[in-house]
Amino acid sequence: MEDEKLEKALSVTNLAIFFGSEVILSNLNFEINQGESLAIIGPNGSGKTILAKALVGTLPYTGEVYWAPGTTIGYVPQKLDIERNIPLSLMDFLRSRNDGFVRADAAKIKECLKLVRLPEELLKKPVGQLSGGQFQRALIAFALIGEPKVFIFDEPTAGIDLPGEEEIYATIHRLQGEKKFTVILISHDLSLVYRYADKVLCLNRESICFGEPEEALSQENLEKLFGSTRQFYRHVHDHGN
Repeated sequence: MEDEKLEKALSVTNLAIFFGSEVILSNLNFEINQGESLAIIGPNGSGKTILAKALVGTLPYTGEVYWAPGTTIGYVPQKLDIERNIPLSLMDFLRSRNDGFVRADAAKIKECLKLVRLPEELLKKPVGQLSGGQFQRALIAFALIGEPKVFIFDEPTAGIDLPGEEEIYATIHRLQGEKKFTVILISHDLSLVYRYADKVLCLNRESICFGEPEEALSQENLEKLFGSTRQFYRHVHDHGN
């Protein structure tokens, strides 16, 4: 039993989160194997980001969150508001990743920038002048400096145009193939779930469904999740693309 548990990247049992007397999430049970992709979906206010914050230990909870021994986590937020005129270059921003455990020297920064396919000349540019897509890839590079075994992406393409969105998700998918890390992706886009996720967790203050997308995302479960008046369309789920 212990050997089987060590193969899991994450195992969550009877998780509940409260704000005062209000129940935000309850009775969550799910797991993800090392190297897999888990998509967390649900309507606005369903608790997706709150769950992510609990998983990384920034919100209190009851129940059990078990990470595999030695797990390091890279968290890429939905957005990080930067003043357009702030005198902070991309190099300065990435160097700020130094925290006593991670060394963000110039060589490491350039390596991570190359991984997300951003040109080195951007290192001299103020972060406030980067495009939305460039800055999101910079956030991925920021997380990569810590060499995480698990990446948590909280709707990383919010506010980015469609070509930029495709590029971000292609980057995530490519890096997972190269680095073999585990991915937890919060998204509202069902087509991305079918394309990139091994498992899906459907949330609406509680678990509506959990499993492989083709089985979990039935019409019945989607209606429970989003409401019976919405129309849904299945998309091909192909890890090869």
